[in-house]
Amino acid sequence: MELEAYLKKCNIKVTKGRLNILEILLNSEDAVSVDYIYEQCKSRGLSIDLSTVYRTMEILESKGIIDKFNLGEGKFNYRIKKEVHKHTLECSLCHKEVEIDCPMVQIEQIIKNRTGFTLMEHDLKIKGICEDCKKHK
Repeated sequence: MELEAYLKKCNIKVTKGRLNILEILLNSEDAVSVDYIYEQCKSRGLSIDLSTVYRTMEILESKGIIDKFNLGEGKFNYRIKKEVHKHTLECSLCHKEVEIDCPMVQIEQIIKNRTGFTLMEHDLKIKGICEDCKKHK
């Protein structure tokens, strides 16, 4: 789908800056910082303020188009939302299962930011005690 049509479909006002920001995100394999996006816009000869990039990221996040990852120390990275696999949380007592979004996505971003490593796979087993079993115990 054309980027301009996509923004319109999402009820986002189409601007040159937003089109460029969305294109930069789409062409980035990894999550990127606002500073990176800003520098990429500047290298394209786009006259844009850093505050405009921040506002655009807030809009894209509020519309569910991008994921925002808290890297700690007031730093965030962003990427286009991808299909995320799920994990199952199992109660150790009654064996009730609840499906949850993978909590490793943000951890993967922190690891990449701090070490440069890109995780290729992970194995996560989560067990606990559900609310009902805690009440009856």
